[in-house]
Amino acid sequence: MEFSIATLLANFTDDKLVARKVLEKKLGCEDEVSLQKLHIALEVLEKIGILVKERGKYRRVVQEGVIEAKLRCSSKGFCFAIQDAEGSEDIYIRESHLSHAWNGDRVLVRILKEGSRRRSPEGEVKLILERSNHTLLARIKSVETGFRAVPLDDRLLFELNIQANGMKLEEAIDHLAHVEIMRYPLAQNPPLGRVVQILGSDAEAAADIDLVTCKHDLSRSFPEIVLDAAAKLPKRILKAELQDKLDLRNLFTLTIAGIDNDDKFIENAFSLERTIEGHWILGCHVADVAHYVKSDETLDRESAKRGRSIYLGNLLLPMLPEAVAERCSFVPESDRLAISFLIAIDPQTGKPLEWEIQPTLINVKTALSRQAAEAVLTGESQEQPPKVIQILQDLETLRKALKQRRLERGSLQLNLPPNQNPYYDEGMLGAVLVNDLPVRSLLTELVLLVNELMAKHLSALGIPAIWRVQGTPDHEDVQEMLKLATNLGVELTLESDVDIQPLDYQQLTRAFAESPSEQVLTYLLQDTLKPAAYNTNKGTHFGLSLEQYTHCTSPLRRYPDLLMQRVYYKLLEQGRDRRNTRVKERVNLRHSSCYREINWNVLPPELQQELQSDLNRVIIQINDREKQVQEAEADLAGLQKAQLMKQRIGQVFQGVITGVQSYGFFVEIEVPGTQSNPREHINVPLRVEGLVHVSSLKDDWYEYRARQQALFGRKNRASYRLGDLVAVQVKSVDYYRQQIDLVTVNSDLVPKGLGINANTEASDIYLPADLDPYAEDE
Repeated sequence: MEFSIATLLANFTDDKLVARKVLEKKLGCEDEVSLQKLHIALEVLEKIGILVKERGKYRRVVQEGVIEAKLRCSSKGFCFAIQDAEGSEDIYIRESHLSHAWNGDRVLVRILKEGSRRRSPEGEVKLILERSNHTLLARIKSVETGFRAVPLDDRLLFELNIQANGMKLEEAIDHLAHVEIMRYPLAQNPPLGRVVQILGSDAEAAADIDLVTCKHDLSRSFPEIVLDAAAKLPKRILKAELQDKLDLRNLFTLTIAGIDNDDKFIENAFSLERTIEGHWILGCHVADVAHYVKSDETLDRESAKRGRSIYLGNLLLPMLPEAVAERCSFVPESDRLAISFLIAIDPQTGKPLEWEIQPTLINVKTALSRQAAEAVLTGESQEQPPKVIQILQDLETLRKALKQRRLERGSLQLNLPPNQNPYYDEGMLGAVLVNDLPVRSLLTELVLLVNELMAKHLSALGIPAIWRVQGTPDHEDVQEMLKLATNLGVELTLESDVDIQPLDYQQLTRAFAESPSEQVLTYLLQDTLKPAAYNTNKGTHFGLSLEQYTHCTSPLRRYPDLLMQRVYYKLLEQGRDRRNTRVKERVNLRHSSCYREINWNVLPPELQQELQSDLNRVIIQINDREKQVQEAEADLAGLQKAQLMKQRIGQVFQGVITGVQSYGFFVEIEVPGTQSNPREHINVPLRVEGLVHVSSLKDDWYEYRARQQALFGRKNRASYRLGDLVAVQVKSVDYYRQQIDLVTVNSDLVPKGLGINANTEASDIYLPADLDPYAEDE
């Protein structure tokens, strides 16, 4: 099993001694080669002072002035080490201090010079913890000694020697290829790679999926050892496995297929019953994946490495092999293990009155396609059995109550185009979208409720967890947004000395909805939101207006959700349900009623610390992987938009100015009738953003005024302001960089000027100092 120095060092927390045998198990070192690599790594880390050996065990040494960070480089050779902690300073790394580290690598950095008010601190790379680029896209060229690969990513400032591997490399000259790195640079020796696949004569000749999977090193298949482990999962549920499981097979339970009606990954099922008191008992059942995918075994290490399932258009790269999904996902008339949330809810207010979280055995009675469920929810069809129709109608009533409760506490909703979030939660924005489809809206409210209650349960019992947190927007960003909103005709103020609350943002969205510039204002508000992230330290979630929140509803497709199932099992198996053995009366750790009864530590201190350490060990990897997946999905969307607009060069569109900079302004246009969500087969207009560069505005000399977010002509006093409607023509498209170059047109649809490449920066254009149009307005 391959491992990195980062994953090795992640096992050293809390200054504890760790035995080599423990490391072998955690890292999956089962053969002689991997054991030898571990031995060498431990020896080297000991020699350079990262680890010390005591009584045959290892402990990590905390070094003053040494920081773990991720390297980010520019095409011009400037490199910075970005720390994980929010608000931490970036550390400048000179090229001579990179120690062969590349863009994206995780590194240990030694501080050489402290920062000042105007300058960043400087450092040097002491150790490369984990390589980001195991493969890359490159153009093949011929040299005297053979062949070399020139990376397409201009932030990778090197060339690789190409190892002959039986391929006819002469045919690959000047072609784009997928190159696997065989050896990283060592002393004076350059990196060495081998061509895995010749993709085409250029980026446009290659398939967009190939470009994205190669660029982001996304595996499209599982190793044999992983497939073997999946194939060996038990096919039947044994009686011994049903111990302490609540048998709910007689409960009428149904599933609703989501994306692409894919029944291989149905991991949520639902039931709904009325009580004598007039309340509803909502059952939300989550596939029990933790029962089959055990910690620190082959399937677990693979799912940790992948982090989550990846949706690239019609291509799905699953987190776990299909054999695991077949064993765990809910199939009609088949017994399945689940973790069930049984929630008593007031149907009028949507308020959960009490709930319990139980390991269960269920049997789904009905599986609905998205279209079938949608037809019932919208009243277009009554073809389903009466019981199914009644449950769906009641769930829709419940959805409205849950949504109202969520909005009343301050949860944020944004009027943005429907997205492709396959997990039906709050998504990366941390906010729910207003105009979502009926089935998505229903599933979203149910998923949000389950995640909320799991977080509340673990928080009340003091159990470690992987929390989903979103910080409060910065005052400066909010005040700047309000100034721009004033320019767009929306007069709003927020107290600058009072903490911003989610309800304040609800007030903003209501005001924006009444403005003709709602689209731009929503984008401005979106830009002030901090990204949601996973954290082992409990924190609030601003967009959902919750004190604590977690993800637990997608254990087949998202690693943090699988971890939360394991955490819950730790609570059930080793949690203390009474203060001590002398107390006869026990509390039910599975039920919300236990919160007010417990005044002791539920988990033994040693287990509490061990569980916290295990979660700390994986948190950086989880967040890094999530960012990588986002970049890959955004890359594919960008390539598809670029390809679409390439076919529309010369066409004129009406658009809205969504951003203004010194070098030009960005315009968002709608391309009608475009299928932007292929997995749900929904045709909606596609929104595409392009750049009108300032140098293409030939009719005048334009000055940039940051406060007004506008460009003003010196002579004719014409202006281009944030939120203005403008007619633009598609001038050119850079497919690989996903950059669309636009030019403005006059009323007769004649281009006002020639466009230049959209990636040209203001700093690249030479102008005499006295004619500089980029000076800010005083």
